[in-house]
Amino acid sequence: MRTKFLFTIALAASSVVFAQKKEVKAIEKAIKSGSYGEAKTLLAPAAALESEMDDKTKEKFTLLKAQAYLGVNNKNEADLEKAAIAFSSLKGTKYDDDATQGLSSVVTSLVNGAVDDQNQENYSNAATKLEKAYDYSKKDTVYLYFAASNAINAKDYDTALKNYIQLRDLNYSGSELQYFATNADTGEEELISNKNERDLLIMSKTHINPTERLSEPKSAEITKNIALIYVSQGKNDDALNAMALARRENPNDLALLRSEADIYLKMKRMDKYEETITEVLKMDPNNAELYYNLGVGADQQGNKEKARKYYEKAIEIKGDYAAAYNNLAVLILSEERAIVDQMNSLGTSNADFKKYDELKLKREGIYKSALPYLEKALEFRSDYIAVARSLYGIYEQLGMTSKADAMKARIETLEAN
Repeated sequence: MRTKFLFTIALAASSVVFAQKKEVKAIEKAIKSGSYGEAKTLLAPAAALESEMDDKTKEKFTLLKAQAYLGVNNKNEADLEKAAIAFSSLKGTKYDDDATQGLSSVVTSLVNGAVDDQNQENYSNAATKLEKAYDYSKKDTVYLYFAASNAINAKDYDTALKNYIQLRDLNYSGSELQYFATNADTGEEELISNKNERDLLIMSKTHINPTERLSEPKSAEITKNIALIYVSQGKNDDALNAMALARRENPNDLALLRSEADIYLKMKRMDKYEETITEVLKMDPNNAELYYNLGVGADQQGNKEKARKYYEKAIEIKGDYAAAYNNLAVLILSEERAIVDQMNSLGTSNADFKKYDELKLKREGIYKSALPYLEKALEFRSDYIAVARSLYGIYEQLGMTSKADAMKARIETLEAN
């Protein structure tokens, strides 16, 4: 009787083992045939037997489960998370290499999914996927940086702040080696995507003068964004403390100093803004772009005279600064609105007609003052279509028919290209 009982137990155990292997083999067969949906449906019956599996079978089942959820080009966040958990549990086992490769594939799928989300302006989902990509690949800190950027776009400032603070604490700089070469036809230096492509361009002689240099570090931008989020939350002291900490660690970092000035501008502390800007200009007195940006800031604050001086200084340093010429013209043309409003408010009396003619002459004077700056802007940037349209309108208003016709033809050419 005891022998029969033991035989029954052994037979039952053998049946369980057979069932386990049958379920696992069915999953493996589905995966090999590329039927990942079928493989996922087969996981549940196998999982019901998992507690009875020996270690060898359990590890095999875990690998297949990870592969089933990973699939091919699967961007489903829930599936990828299950795959990552399964792959991670296999680290240190005989499937360690498969786990490493699998986690890498999970990260790639998450990043590709985040790119799709970004393109569809689904920034919140993109941020979540990039955070998870970083969690599974801690060496790729850039994913955390892009997660923060997407959180900003999603207006999820708490998540963005958390990520930026983590980046700051990790001393993330984001500086990368970039590859440049000069286009042999245009003489313009171009950024090339990688070294191999740059070397091929040099060999083909379409480009010359290969150079390499590090991109601008993102540390100042990160600190600035931390401070800006604090400002938006009404935490001005925290914002200034964040800037002060960064400045202590990098006292000669011009980008940080400019960011600090931006913070003061955001807080409308104009005395500190002017003080900081003065310090910036002392450190970098020949930076045309800096003067241009200061001009933009002054204009946005309604200080048109100061904006004009900054734009003129930018042009003094960089004589072909098309954008600065254009903005000077825009400053001049901004005076037109008040004149037009006056013209529209006039009646039909003789005095009103006389006043209208005076205002019309004044308006034409504004056009004539702006004209040289617009022409310079187009001279130094021939594809500046917004400037071309402004010139066409002014030529029309001033009765400069031949120039208007030529500009109209030029605009049509630019639009066609």
